[in-house]
Amino acid sequence: MKQADVVVLGGSAAGVTAAVTARRHYPDKSILIIRREAKAIIPCGIPYIFGTIKDPEEDLLPDSILEKNNIEIFISQAAGIDRVGKIVHTKDGDVRYDRLVLAIGSSPIIPRIKGAELDGTFAVYKDIEYLRRMQNRLQQANDIVIIGGGFIGIELGDEINKMGNKNVTIVEIMPHCLNAAYDEEFCVEMEEHLISRGLNIRTSIRVEEIRGNNHVESVLLSDGTELKADVVVFAIGAVSNVDIARSAGLRVGQKGSIYVDRTMMTSDPNIFACGDCAEKFSFFGWRASELKLASIATLEGRICGANLFGITRENPGTVGVWATSVGELALGTAGLTETMAKNLGYQTICGVVEGLNRHPAAMPGASKMKVKLVFEKNSETLLGGQVRGDNTAAEMINAISALVQRRLTAEDIAVFQMGTHPALTTSPVAYPLVNAAEIAISKKRSSSN
Repeated sequence: MKQADVVVLGGSAAGVTAAVTARRHYPDKSILIIRREAKAIIPCGIPYIFGTIKDPEEDLLPDSILEKNNIEIFISQAAGIDRVGKIVHTKDGDVRYDRLVLAIGSSPIIPRIKGAELDGTFAVYKDIEYLRRMQNRLQQANDIVIIGGGFIGIELGDEINKMGNKNVTIVEIMPHCLNAAYDEEFCVEMEEHLISRGLNIRTSIRVEEIRGNNHVESVLLSDGTELKADVVVFAIGAVSNVDIARSAGLRVGQKGSIYVDRTMMTSDPNIFACGDCAEKFSFFGWRASELKLASIATLEGRICGANLFGITRENPGTVGVWATSVGELALGTAGLTETMAKNLGYQTICGVVEGLNRHPAAMPGASKMKVKLVFEKNSETLLGGQVRGDNTAAEMINAISALVQRRLTAEDIAVFQMGTHPALTTSPVAYPLVNAAEIAISKKRSSSN
């Protein structure tokens, strides 16, 4: 029987981060990762294997990081957990643990519609051989329908379009693509950008049926339109993998994920969980959250790995930070959008600025950047922000995330000390974070008079 002080079940972003963190905090402990895949794929990179990087082999988490940290890899499928004996049962033998980390991820949602099982339907599974089959099928297809206009849906649609001679349609039930991630004005800009790149967008409409004789031939929409389709891709979200945890008697949370406290400990003090399988709570009021992001998974992995043999870290709650990129257009969100904040009952005041990301305008690489900051009206505490721009938008949104996490006010941000350079940043005179904060302060004063 294999055994290790720390056994991590799952070898994607959360599992790898938890294992490496455990090694840093507990250098004398033996650590073993159990994963079913011979090669672990990078989840966020999946859309790009269809266009930009072309080969799934170029989208892998390198095993070298585990080998360098003396972390053993055991390729097998877990079959169950014996909590009393502290044993993980696998198809290739048992593994004894002192501490167990569940980083078993999530699976894509398959809609309950007629025809969802037809040949030619695909979901975004994190399996290299499955994705290779999907890639081969897409290369032969002419008409592709993507159900879901979120991050994965739009990025996948654009990447498939790069294959050439493809008729790609994104179908979204919400009023706009990215509706749950950005305020309307940002969503509209992305939709216009996608259309300019040759994609078809259908919003405020649902799929009624996938039609075909054994294999996909068309997609019937709720308005009666029938879209020709050789391939249909489901990109409508993911559900936590909890079966093995539930079978072991671990508590499952209200949103269907494995219950964890702020230390990432489950209902069993010897078992921790992190990543998509683990329950999430919002930074804003500790409400249940359904966000599933690699950045959240790695945060939880760092908390989890540090706490295995003594609590040193606690989860402050999920802020929610992400970026979306299609061609030369990038969008980012940190914390709450204006729409999210109002839906949660906050009174808000916003500062919006638009300018250039370089100074002066003649500098190479200069392009327009828009920043929108959302503050709680009474305290002027920053709740969140959004950015639209080029590839510099992602790091700007990370900066906004830091301000949100420190609960800075508009006045704090107005006196923010930034470093600038003509070739690298916007002008210090028009620095967007500072100016957006000043605009929000001015708005509040005007509304008080």
